Amino acid sequence: MKNIKLTSLSIAIATSIMLSGCGSDSDSTPEQEFGTFTLGVSDNPADANIVNIAFKQVVLKNSEGSVSFDVSVGEDGLQHVDLLSVQGQNVETLVSGQSVAVGEYQMCIYMQNNEISDTDSSYVLSGASKDDNGEYVGGVVEGLVTNSNGSCGGEGADEDNTGRLFFNKAFTIAAGNNAFVAEFNLSKGLQAPHGNKEYWTLKPTSVQLVNNAEVGAIAGQISPETMATCEANAGGSAFSSAVYLYPSDTALDDMADFRSGANVLTQVAPITSARVNPIEDAEGNNLGYGYEFGFVVADTYSLGYTCLAQNDDPELSNVREPEDDTLPFFIDSAEQDVTVVIDETTTRHFPESFVPSDS
Repeated sequence: MKNIKLTSLSIAIATSIMLSGCGSDSDSTPEQEFGTFTLGVSDNPADANIVNIAFKQVVLKNSEGSVSFDVSVGEDGLQHVDLLSVQGQNVETLVSGQSVAVGEYQMCIYMQNNEISDTDSSYVLSGASKDDNGEYVGGVVEGLVTNSNGSCGGEGADEDNTGRLFFNKAFTIAAGNNAFVAEFNLSKGLQAPHGNKEYWTLKPTSVQLVNNAEVGAIAGQISPETMATCEANAGGSAFSSAVYLYPSDTALDDMADFRSGANVLTQVAPITSARVNPIEDAEGNNLGYGYEFGFVVADTYSLGYTCLAQNDDPELSNVREPEDDTLPFFIDSAEQDVTVVIDETTTRHFPESFVPSDS
């Protein structure tokens, strides 16, 4: 069995805002309320060995103006984050403990665009392998860009080769504790080099912001029988496992792929997907295969498993119809009634009755 990394990924930016109200005496003018703002990067990208974004700046804007945060940590004025190193519920901090006035905001995140093979900027490494020391060798380094640019309420990185990730949905920073997750669905938003382009492209529309007070997580393992059945049904020798998240009560036959166009008939588009990763002990022995969705709004969902995630092109319809054996993607098995509870991790294996050896 040959396993390759999948083409789709989901990335989240965790945003937490701690707010403390500032009071005033009855004889004085009320003071503005402020809090501290923290922003981090998280979740589970795939289809590459490294997905490095060189972050430059974070801007919050509202009707009163904008507030900007320089996120650089080195002499190059950038903060490099390999999104593959912060999967699931792990977070890499971009902004920490900054004072922010309460109110309604939109957010922009600026990154350095890069169209060439340069590891000092934003880039993607693919096709590499690990040596005995766990270091990547070989592979191809290609640039990474986002096609959006411009200011955020008059603020923004002005240098050349700057891309903007814009969160157009407004969110409220209230007195008290506030935490948000900006989740990138890169299964739909990350494009490999195509046409005459020799660099990867990150669509700025692949992001949504959720309130961390409303989210939980889902995690589980895939049984060897589930993986073997899918691979037998798929044929071939190249497999890439992923779990897809769907709205509640989505039947297996209705579970569609990621695509830019509308689904037809009863087909239901996935909300996001999670890479299936090997689980290893301290000696590097394989204990099984697991997945995790780090930030999911509390609700009830359906899950679908596929071993052909590498064939899910978000620009095309890839679902294999019953009468057509040529299309390369399908969801092979499903789990229903997966309930997410706030601040908890829901465990659901494939199948639900599977008992992992490390349990």
